[in-house]
Amino acid sequence: MTAHRQPIEVNGRRYRWPDRPLVVICIDGSEPAYMEEAIGAGAMPWLAQVRQRGTYALADCVVPSFTNPNNLSIVTGAPPAVHGICGNYFYDRESGAEVMMNDPKFLRAETILAAFSKAGAKVAVVTAKDKLRRLLGKGLEGICFSSEKANETTRAEHGIDDALARLGRPLPSVYSAALSETVFAAGQWLLQTERPDLLYLSTTDYIQHKHAPGAPVANDFYRMMDGYFAAYEKLGATVALTADHGMNGKTDASGAPKVVYLQDLLDRWLGKDAARVILPITDPYVVHHGALGSFAFAYLQEGADTAAIARRIAAEEGIEAVFGKEEAARRFELPPDRIGDLTVVGDRRTALGSARERHDLSGLDAPLRSHGGIAEQRVPFILSRPVRDLPREGLRNFDIFDVALNRAA
Repeated sequence: MTAHRQPIEVNGRRYRWPDRPLVVICIDGSEPAYMEEAIGAGAMPWLAQVRQRGTYALADCVVPSFTNPNNLSIVTGAPPAVHGICGNYFYDRESGAEVMMNDPKFLRAETILAAFSKAGAKVAVVTAKDKLRRLLGKGLEGICFSSEKANETTRAEHGIDDALARLGRPLPSVYSAALSETVFAAGQWLLQTERPDLLYLSTTDYIQHKHAPGAPVANDFYRMMDGYFAAYEKLGATVALTADHGMNGKTDASGAPKVVYLQDLLDRWLGKDAARVILPITDPYVVHHGALGSFAFAYLQEGADTAAIARRIAAEEGIEAVFGKEEAARRFELPPDRIGDLTVVGDRRTALGSARERHDLSGLDAPLRSHGGIAEQRVPFILSRPVRDLPREGLRNFDIFDVALNRAA
């Protein structure tokens, strides 16, 4: 190991070298209740032990509680105001285009993974969906691939040839639990063969979007994960777990999706083309959530009465809060140049849409479960080792590398 080397400084934080392999895992959509229910059902014996002998706490994720902002916060140790990724999707006012925020050019900060790799550490990253791979791998000198496209890896681009063939597994469907299980299998294989100093694994929330905590399918999914966590520790690794966001049902009493369609409201109030609603949850994988989350940006025409429009939106049922640009940037630590004139947050049971006609909900074969708001901010924060001086207040999911490298006993 390389614990004797000088600490690495990244985005204003200093990180000690690991004294053994460190596996940091972002469990996509892992509302803390999933683990509690699975432990109660006997599905996570390793985690039940860790709760007694290691570190078992809760933290807050970044809002908007979506995948890209939180994964990048975790690997930079910083909020979106620093790294620049404030959603899966945003409106580029300069070009007048709505853009997927998965190009590395949008990342404004170095990652912990890249900094350690440049200093000589062995670093590997495996993510479920390819949308995250290039962002997580920016500047990384090591292995970085997705289970979604594990059949396409090359040493030149991903640091490894034929990853899928090496794993001996079939290519998983992007809409399956197998997409995440392949991530975990790859993690075990890498620990056995490459033995990286730092290994970052990121899953998909397909199961959490479809199954509530305690459901048999959810418990089976967490049982599968628990087996891999135990295997990583047996291989000598420190295991650190957190999540990018929680998850809640977004339905009314009948089980139908409960949605406020903001673009339809603004068109009715202000006229067509007077406002543009952007949903940062939007990505290429919308079957399980219909691009409906609990967070939205509204861009208004110059001269619009922003305060009056904010009050009107806030009066709608299901709206938890509406913030102007400066307040939203300050409250959620977001980059002001990449957010709307208004930031709208739905409550625990309400999703936000643009125009009703733009959302195809035909793929929903279970009651809508989604995320994005303040109500999905609490996430697990777990380490296989005890920790010195863990903060009782203000713990964030992006503190996980700091705690694992600097405070683990």
